Amino acid sequence: MTRGNKSHLPQKPCVVCGRPFTRRRKWARDWDRVRYCSERCRRARGSRKEAD
Repeated sequence: MTRGNKSHLPQKPCVVCGRPFTRRRKWARDWDRVRYCSERCRRARGSRKEAD
């Protein structure tokens, strides 16, 4: 593997937007608990539930 090649990292879909995102280095220990692809999706989670 070469540096910067992220194809071997695990992916999962964001619970808000549904887009797949790959693991980041800072999420390595908490990957099982990460649910959102970005801070924007994390903030938007409440407004999505209220609309339903």
